[in-house]
Amino acid sequence: MKTANCQLLTAILLLLLAFTSCNTKQAVDLILHNGKVYTVDSAFHIAEAFAVKDGKIIAVGKNEDILKSYSADSMVDAHGKAVYPGFIDAHAHFVGYGRSLFEVNLYDCANWDEAISRIKAFVKDHPSENWIRGRGWDQNKFPAHAYPDNKTLNELFPNKPVLFERIDGHAAIANAKALELAHITPGQKIDGGEIETKDGKLTGLLIDNAVDLVNKVIPTATKADYEKWLLAAQKNCFAQGLTTITDCGLMYNDIAEIDSLQQEGKLQMRLYVLLSDDTANFNRYLPKGPYKTDRLYVKGIKAYADGALGSRGACLLAPYNDKPGSSGFLLNSLGHYDSLAKMIAATDFQLCTHAIGDSGNRMILTVYNKYLKGKNDRRWRVEHAQVINQNDFDLFGKTSVIPSVQPTHATSDMYWAADRIGTERLKGAYAYKQLLQQNGWLPLGTDFPVEDISPIKTFFAAVFRKDAKGFPKDGFQMENALTREQTIRGETIWAAKADFMEHEVGSIEAGKKADFIILDKDLMQAPESEILGTKVVATYCGGKKVY
Repeated sequence: MKTANCQLLTAILLLLLAFTSCNTKQAVDLILHNGKVYTVDSAFHIAEAFAVKDGKIIAVGKNEDILKSYSADSMVDAHGKAVYPGFIDAHAHFVGYGRSLFEVNLYDCANWDEAISRIKAFVKDHPSENWIRGRGWDQNKFPAHAYPDNKTLNELFPNKPVLFERIDGHAAIANAKALELAHITPGQKIDGGEIETKDGKLTGLLIDNAVDLVNKVIPTATKADYEKWLLAAQKNCFAQGLTTITDCGLMYNDIAEIDSLQQEGKLQMRLYVLLSDDTANFNRYLPKGPYKTDRLYVKGIKAYADGALGSRGACLLAPYNDKPGSSGFLLNSLGHYDSLAKMIAATDFQLCTHAIGDSGNRMILTVYNKYLKGKNDRRWRVEHAQVINQNDFDLFGKTSVIPSVQPTHATSDMYWAADRIGTERLKGAYAYKQLLQQNGWLPLGTDFPVEDISPIKTFFAAVFRKDAKGFPKDGFQMENALTREQTIRGETIWAAKADFMEHEVGSIEAGKKADFIILDKDLMQAPESEILGTKVVATYCGGKKVY
């Protein structure tokens, strides 16, 4: 009898234990459910729900499975909307963008008179500014595509220095006071740049390396400046669904301010930073190796091969069609790029070089191939890879060089690019599909503030190759358009891979940081006419809602 009772009690206890086990859910911090979750994993699987604990995704699957296995105080019902990994911008200027938010906005000025009006209004509202700076003018939008000069600026501001950069940052207009402070004189020459002089007088037009002569005499930013700039930039980026930014070309002091704001918990944006090509940076970072925290990764070096196509500073193999006597120029000697590549090849850092013209690209690809010596996983990058000679595309694939491209450059330049370089060279320009074929993956960015910060506009430009007005009707060089899936990968997992972060971010998979966004439209399904109207409903970084 006692044996029977013991067996009965044991059976009851086992049943209770089984019942309890079946009904015990693991406590997590957040559960997203009822979504169309594009995981962007290797198979581009679509899930419905996922669970987040301690800032990381711990499970992804169907609603039923996730809700049955996990419980959370924070339940996010996506209401059937599209959920994507947080967007990653593979090439931008986060610090520069933040600074530009507090300067004169000269974007989309139809002529120089409009620019002057904006400058006067800014100075009226900011009378205490010692230097007046701004960015965004583009002579290609002005009548006759003529460069402006500083005559009016000299009259308006005889005692206050002003500097206004072209949209791409590769040219600027400075007034006489700024030129005086920089000790720039008529007829002065500079390697890798141009100081325009007409009739023995400085016009104020500076191209490429000449702009740096003025930048060097601008007072150093304060900690308060950085906080103001970076938090404003972060707010706007989160609103666009961006959770990781690659900042291309910073000095060690910029990085120190970023790190400080992140450590204080004020700056939550993840940043992958490329150090500017500068001895001071090399002395501080190369001996110690890459620097990494939870939100900051310093592992790249940013060099410049040439200038920009818009200001005719891009280095071409043959002269510009609309300026027959000029082929642009390299910003440094060939020996500089060779020695830089040799030095970086001996470290664990990644070399990333801006190259626009077909000559600039050929030069840097030849140098890369010399030191990389066949297939590898160094992930050295060519930033922009804008105009490529048809004979040079295979130089990317031979040594696993990564082209890092910005699709909105194509739709911004398409109106005048053929005038600059001719229709034959244009076939190898903005050739994203051809570049994708070299390695099977392609990181995408915006280059903001040169272009708009919106990843949605990047998506539209990559897939449809049109401007916001639907021009051209059939798309610009559609043979090099990307598919929707390729573009989403380029803005997430491939961008992460370009930053050596593909095991941390870029997809919605177990073990990765919970960086994700909810959109009001599905980029993979929405008709072309609705794409640019897509809004970010919410942005999460590390499982915390930041927008």
